[in-house]
Amino acid sequence: MATTVTTSTDGKTWGGGNEPMGASYGKMMMWFFIVSDALTFSGFLASYGFSRFKFIETWPLADEVFTHFPFMHGVSAPMYYVALMTFILIFSSVTMVLAVDAGHQMNKNKVILYMFLTIIGGLIFVGSQAWEWKNFIKGEYGAVETKGGSILQFVNKDHKRVAIADFAANIPVEREQHKRSNGLWFESEGTLPTYTVEQVIEGFKANPDLLVRIETIDPKTKQKIELTREESLKRMETASLVIEGANLQHNEYGSKLFADFFFFITGFHGFHVFSGVVINIIIFFNVILGTYERRKSYEMVEKVGLYWHFVDLVWVFVFTFFYLV
Repeated sequence: MATTVTTSTDGKTWGGGNEPMGASYGKMMMWFFIVSDALTFSGFLASYGFSRFKFIETWPLADEVFTHFPFMHGVSAPMYYVALMTFILIFSSVTMVLAVDAGHQMNKNKVILYMFLTIIGGLIFVGSQAWEWKNFIKGEYGAVETKGGSILQFVNKDHKRVAIADFAANIPVEREQHKRSNGLWFESEGTLPTYTVEQVIEGFKANPDLLVRIETIDPKTKQKIELTREESLKRMETASLVIEGANLQHNEYGSKLFADFFFFITGFHGFHVFSGVVINIIIFFNVILGTYERRKSYEMVEKVGLYWHFVDLVWVFVFTFFYLV
């Protein structure tokens, strides 16, 4: 069987040395990874958008969920810290561009400086995201879940949220946590809430200025619907569980799906940022050791820069979907 050998114009056998679009093999593989990862994030965000559209009436409002700011306990600062996180991550993308440009100029000291700033920005972002998760899981006000699965929040006559801790009755209640080891239940349960349903109901009845706010959003005002005092008392009779914060089963802010998507998508992105920080640290030390000076090329800095810009761009979409829309 005859074998065909392709030769170039100079008579030599082609060895695969041509670079498509002027990109090296390493850059092409990074682009392939970025495209595949972009499709993954697109699927996640599309699922989030579909679920939000389907449960739009009970979807939590970002301005009521993300209100914390470090060292400002009790001060409502909706979206301020999230905006700061976003600025820091975008700024780290700028320093990465400067590091790549310094690499093209074979300026080792500038590459070291700008990569260091990029790493610091990434670490601040990852730490901020962990802090945000902590507040989201812990909660601030608490709520009650009814037997039908609806969420009841509490407000005063000035339409401001009231924490359960501010009005719950101090009545003695004996409680026992469900554990498999005690032989009474087949399944264990999570950490018991600070207050029982009975304490919340009695405290609510003793404070006539309190009202219940349900998770349903009024399409006209774009705010959650507040019930009258009589309706509030009637709705409290269906209370079955006290909720503090959010987890994969319960969510004091509204729809349970919101917490599920929040943990999964922001966690997946946070893992990408953390991975990028680790890779940047490795490249950073290689730069210090002069590895790329000896190679006479800082292409590795450029490749990790592509990944870092992708991570920043994805956060812009995550930020838009979760916090702005």
